[in-house]
Amino acid sequence: MPSFRAPMILLLAALAVVAVACSSDEGGGTTATPTAVSGTPAASPTSAAATPVAQLTIGMILVGPRDDRGWSQAHYEAGLYVADQLGATLIVIDKVNPADSPNVTIPQVVDDMLAQGAGLILATSDDMKDGILEAAAQHPDVPMIWASGDSAWKDGKSYRDDLTHLGNVMGEMEFGKMIAGCAAALQSASGQISYLGPLINDETRRLAASAYLGARHCWTELRGESADALSFNVTWIGFWFAIPGVTLDPTQVVNDFFASGSDVVISGIDTTEALVRAGQVAQSGSTVWAIPYDHRDACDLAPQVCLGVPYFNWGPAYLSAARSVQDGSFTAAFTLVGPDWSDINNPDTSAIGFTKGEGLTAEHATQLDSFIAGLADGSIKLWTGPLNYQDASAFLADGIPATAQEVWYLPQLLEGMQGASRAN
Repeated sequence: MPSFRAPMILLLAALAVVAVACSSDEGGGTTATPTAVSGTPAASPTSAAATPVAQLTIGMILVGPRDDRGWSQAHYEAGLYVADQLGATLIVIDKVNPADSPNVTIPQVVDDMLAQGAGLILATSDDMKDGILEAAAQHPDVPMIWASGDSAWKDGKSYRDDLTHLGNVMGEMEFGKMIAGCAAALQSASGQISYLGPLINDETRRLAASAYLGARHCWTELRGESADALSFNVTWIGFWFAIPGVTLDPTQVVNDFFASGSDVVISGIDTTEALVRAGQVAQSGSTVWAIPYDHRDACDLAPQVCLGVPYFNWGPAYLSAARSVQDGSFTAAFTLVGPDWSDINNPDTSAIGFTKGEGLTAEHATQLDSFIAGLADGSIKLWTGPLNYQDASAFLADGIPATAQEVWYLPQLLEGMQGASRAN
């Protein structure tokens, strides 16, 4: 699209594109301290980049602000990590979404980044699906990673064998959400837990359901309570974060949760409204708790009411992809990265972690550790039947484990959960 290259450069500058140049020489490096992740690579390779790249420039596209203490910041810090490790240059544009950047498309952003020398493109949101598929088709020889997508999964519903240089990376946050649900159930006095959801799709259903499964297990098995005494309500705001006039106001949704009797709110959105509001409500004398999402340090905004945070570490997975571009071995693979069960909070080896919050009591923290150990050794397998869908239709028979596809493409919430399974 050469006719619009110059206007796009000006537009992206106005939207705060930055380039972070990192040196591998002594005294070099970034000015921020990144959070790293690990990954368990490799699933469905389709094609390889042929030419090694000595000095790599990485283009990263973020759906939200890079300092949101959530999803986008976790990706941004991973980009800094990779740039620092490789002495690479990082080009970043954030707030690429219909509200903040209504006239900017993903193919336009990719074109501009390629014009600036990018040799690897990282598109970091499910919301970027159509745009990154289009960009990958327009630039079939450029290595790209679409985080959370399934275009390179040969057994997936959206597999594209024609996009030979578009790979996928996704963290197995199902485990993090199970841990979050367990922490909520252990701490709750009322047994009423609420889940602040973003928009409704396969990803958000499976993560909300994972939180419910963790909550139900710890409510019944560790606390010895009846499953019927547990309430798990989901409200969706309509996007990954608040857009005035478009989504529900997450702060008001949290107010409604607490007013209805919930004492723990688990967040599934990219930003920290649930935790912030819980901190404010607690200051007025109520005993309430919250569990934020995505970013390791999210609890810092209201530590006293934070039970912990399940978070992503994208750095090593992105580092592996970047190194493969450098040495010419890049393959378009569908890659799931999970916890390092020997230490889920190891910043160099674990893709999914859980930082315990100050609000979690010592007793409950010990119980949570036993739950994590059960996930680690396989003695706790929550995506195993008997499980029904929310409409009471059969999902998994007794003792039957879910397949990767059944979890990934979960079509409904599960029986026992309240809230919409599909968008109206």
